[in-house]
Amino acid sequence: MTDGYGSTADEAGEELGQALLDALFSRSPAGLHMYDRHLRLVRVNTAARMMRDFPIDRMIGRSLSEILDAFEVPDREVIERTARRVLESGSPVFDLPIRLRSRGEPPVEAVTSATVLRLQRPDDTVIGVAAALTDITARVRAEADLRLLNEAATRVGTTLDVFRTAAEFSDLAVPRLADTVTVDVYDTVVRGHAPTPESRDQGAALRRAAFRSAAGPEYQGVPKIGEVTTYPPATPYRAALDTLAPRLIGGLNPDVSWLDPERRRDARILSAGVHSMLLVPIRARGLVLGLACFYRWRNPTPFDEKDLTLAEQLTTHAALCLDNARQYGRERSTARILTGRLTQPETPGAAAVDIAHTYLPAGTGGAWFDVIPLSGARIALVAGDTAAETDAADPAAMGELRAAIEALSELDLPPDEILERLHDLASRPQPVAAGTPGLPAPDTAPASCLYVVYDPVTRLCTAASAGHPAPVLVHPGGEAEALDVDPGPPLGQDIAQYRSTERALPAGSTLLLYNTALLTGPPVLAPSLPSRIAEAAPGLSLQALCDSLALELCPDRLAHDAFLLLARTRTLGPDQTNTWTFDNDPAIVSLARKAATTQLARWDIDADLVDNTALIVSELVTNAVRYAQGPIRLRLILGDTLTCEVADDSSTAPHLRRAMDTDEHGRGLFITAQLTRRWGVRGVDRGKAIWAEQDLVPSAPPSLSEWQAPVGAESP
Repeated sequence: MTDGYGSTADEAGEELGQALLDALFSRSPAGLHMYDRHLRLVRVNTAARMMRDFPIDRMIGRSLSEILDAFEVPDREVIERTARRVLESGSPVFDLPIRLRSRGEPPVEAVTSATVLRLQRPDDTVIGVAAALTDITARVRAEADLRLLNEAATRVGTTLDVFRTAAEFSDLAVPRLADTVTVDVYDTVVRGHAPTPESRDQGAALRRAAFRSAAGPEYQGVPKIGEVTTYPPATPYRAALDTLAPRLIGGLNPDVSWLDPERRRDARILSAGVHSMLLVPIRARGLVLGLACFYRWRNPTPFDEKDLTLAEQLTTHAALCLDNARQYGRERSTARILTGRLTQPETPGAAAVDIAHTYLPAGTGGAWFDVIPLSGARIALVAGDTAAETDAADPAAMGELRAAIEALSELDLPPDEILERLHDLASRPQPVAAGTPGLPAPDTAPASCLYVVYDPVTRLCTAASAGHPAPVLVHPGGEAEALDVDPGPPLGQDIAQYRSTERALPAGSTLLLYNTALLTGPPVLAPSLPSRIAEAAPGLSLQALCDSLALELCPDRLAHDAFLLLARTRTLGPDQTNTWTFDNDPAIVSLARKAATTQLARWDIDADLVDNTALIVSELVTNAVRYAQGPIRLRLILGDTLTCEVADDSSTAPHLRRAMDTDEHGRGLFITAQLTRRWGVRGVDRGKAIWAEQDLVPSAPPSLSEWQAPVGAESP
């Protein structure tokens, strides 16, 4: 049978098949690859994506492994095994994801879905395999962007804290969107105030709220978190804030005029090899809160318009969370002032000291003190005041200063470093709007501050002063002396030069903290004061003694608010603490757990608390073994709470994250956080210590069966 052109049907079909095959391999945009039985490339369509980056004559005859290497395909072994399995079994494989990267400039990444089929003759002789690749880059990217936005809704804004919210935002974006992310907010935002156009125009002072780099959590940005920065004129940063328009810098040339190697930030950009940037103003509810910057230096693919759109969507959500945190900070500061908490500190029960305090108001405000529990059963005693000659103090400014001290105390820094950071805060630019509260500054009333830390285990007292009277130490026998504390300048005045003084206190000593409104000289000049404190019977109320002393010492007419704080020290002896040091080896996890449970049994601790502590010890010691190099120290402290500390030589701070059900790691700190009343990290002489506190009467914690123990937490 012939067709109208004189050809047989078989001949026509063969011609059509050959024509179709030629069309597929010469003009089809779909990727078609044909390999022989040895998985060497024998034919490929020239119109397929990215194939034009490579000369065809250099590709033909190459092995599948070489082809995958040329396109920088990850998981090459998996793809090769799949192709060999199809070649041997004849069973096709569908929807095999393959990621490709071109060698062009700039490089282009793509995701394809491959169908792999075996090729054989009519007599079933195997001659090779064929792969058909469909470009699904747009779909995969859209799905990834949607997942990232969904995660932002749950992971960003979990607290009403500006810095933590900014950190959550930057942690989410690195490395899935950028290699480095910085968040800078206007200085007024940190204090709870709304930035005004005037304040933004005058110097554009911003504070670094977050920094995250794919290089690792130990890397710090320029400037560091908490430091104030400004954006120079004629830079994309200022342009983005002035126009409030996001900016995409897709190909950053090191020779551009606005990059100045003399500026620290620009020098870091040049040294890191940043090749593209996204600058997105942080806007919420009609306010401009700051600027989010996204950088790529490790990922060779530059940002594009779709990346800019995604960055805008993420920043919009983060901006709302940051503004919520700003408003909460403002309302909390106002509530603290209205409720009088400025002058009445929380005095938590602590194993370190017995506390009594008396406040004598004169109506001026500005005098305050606080008692802050620290890790390891330690306690911080803080006292502050404005200048005695000031007629009226700004209670809002004092409230913000006190809130800053509470926040800094969470970092467990030495007293001199606490005062240095407070000095930096007090020296920052003030709001332009008249009457807006802020921390004391050089052009306002100076503020003094005394920061004292007492450790009941070592009986070590560490103190530093910013122009505040030194505390008085009354020995158990009645001798009194003013501690030798070098007074640095008041906060916000002169240059921050503070020095910590350490002193081992006798058991049963009493510390007196006060302000100059109560006494012009130290209380040791009052002859009867030390003996009255030392001879006070144990049954006598320390608060009653404090009240009577304050009334006795205060002048006839108070010109300024006055206070007196008494802290009678306690000591935690060997029967309330124990320390073990282990070599760094996975086998020590069970040894540490056994040592802890044995000690808790000696202390007659509740069985549920013993089980919780055993799990906490396992998780913390396992993390230390995994990330540290040297010996690991475990310490238990029995005070008002049960404290567990694990110290190692690694300076990298752990990061709490919520592990997925399928994750094998990442639950250690999450479990610890659920079982404890609070936990944290502090620096030690050589590394860090992770500590966790539990109430001695445990509440009903979540069932341990809800968690799958991470690898390494089981008994070795």
